Amino acid sequence: MIWGMVIDLKLCIGCQACSLACKQEYGTPRGVYWTKTLIEEVGTYPNVTRVYTPQICNHCEEAPCEKACPTGASYTDIEHGVVLVDYDKCVGCRACYVACPYQNRHYLKRGVLKGYYPEKGLTPFEKQCYEQFQEGTVTKCVGCIERVTAGLDPACVVGCPTSARKFGDLSDPNSEIRKLIRSRNAVQPMPEKGTEPKVYYIS
Repeated sequence: MIWGMVIDLKLCIGCQACSLACKQEYGTPRGVYWTKTLIEEVGTYPNVTRVYTPQICNHCEEAPCEKACPTGASYTDIEHGVVLVDYDKCVGCRACYVACPYQNRHYLKRGVLKGYYPEKGLTPFEKQCYEQFQEGTVTKCVGCIERVTAGLDPACVVGCPTSARKFGDLSDPNSEIRKLIRSRNAVQPMPEKGTEPKVYYIS
């Protein structure tokens, strides 16, 4: 199975439930959001509206972050096509951070794992979640690989109240997302970069 996602921009209401679901699942440190929704106001008063654009790591087929990494810390899981980071190999040089055209990498500064209220210590939730992170390294969305291998959808997909996100197998021509890509003319973000993202958008 090859990891893939389709995001329907017509269904996104900008509620940030995807961000909350991801935070709840992984407990990323303060200021680190593996998925987020950008909000833009367009038009001229009084005809003004908002446009919502959810963002997540695109788990690119030709991942520039992986190619830029000098230590091999950034790598692709062969079975699912998900781009991951081996924190033990990461030296925090941030070459991947610079190479990602989608700005979906996050550097964990020294002290960030002290929690939201450092003077009070870590909460039980922070203690449990922060064990997986290392200061001085770069982190990113893991595509909910543990959930996917267990047969579950990513947390951001489950948490979306309008079903704007669809998850499925890109290698199966008969999967729901492959049908959506064909029937709704879904497009990849920044196709001119040649990264072959595994996330598609319906506009």
